[in-house]
Amino acid sequence: MDPNPSPTHRQPPRQPIDNPSTTLRQIISICADEAIGNVLDNRKSPSRKVNEIDNRGTNFYLALYWAEAMAARGEHAFAALAKQLEANEASIVDDLIKCQGKPVDLGGYYHPDPAKIEVAMRPSKTFNDILEAK
Repeated sequence: MDPNPSPTHRQPPRQPIDNPSTTLRQIISICADEAIGNVLDNRKSPSRKVNEIDNRGTNFYLALYWAEAMAARGEHAFAALAKQLEANEASIVDDLIKCQGKPVDLGGYYHPDPAKIEVAMRPSKTFNDILEAK
């Protein structure tokens, strides 16, 4: 395995699913495992530094890699999602990085306002629109 994979590096499917008795639950689980592996292999874990990907960016990459794995397994409902996420990757990551470094009002510490949290945690309109369309 390449110790310094390129940003578009994707691991091949780790476990073949050609057993007809494989359930959708098993496929989802195997694809989630692959997606997590790709997040780790491609160093898309959250950084502690401002202007690098944080938890929001990691969740974007998890969604991207999971959709790609599901589409590769023949779950065609995920193919369009994977294509849209990949096509808009630069824009989404830019949105997720540009929102960092400024104080955010969550409406309280112990009892934050859910609407304010949603605005802070979902800063990419492009990503939100893609997810809400599915």
